[in-house]
Amino acid sequence: MAKLEIAQREAGPGVVVIALSGRLMLGPESADLETLVGTLLDEGVRKIIIDMEGVTHIDSTGIGRCIASLNKCMQKGAKLHMSGAGGQVREAFRVTRLDRMFKFFDQIPDAQAAFV
Repeated sequence: MAKLEIAQREAGPGVVVIALSGRLMLGPESADLETLVGTLLDEGVRKIIIDMEGVTHIDSTGIGRCIASLNKCMQKGAKLHMSGAGGQVREAFRVTRLDRMFKFFDQIPDAQAAFV
């Protein structure tokens, strides 16, 4: 069971990509995602892309972390896009109808280009 790994990088002026790999599930690692989003917002970042290409599994807690992150962004007037979600991960958002709440893109450049 691969635990969640979180990496961040700047993808352009004011755009940060948070790359997730492993399992976005119940546990302390998934809480780090929310913390990181809060920190980035406090630093003035207003465009965040969560790259889920490396995520192999997600559960309700993982989805909850994404919702909490989106809510934090909305409170600060920031935008949050999702990139690279596939398989079980994308299906989990579709089944819960949360794919209407989040903006999903196949690739990071597409998510980045959609920031207006």
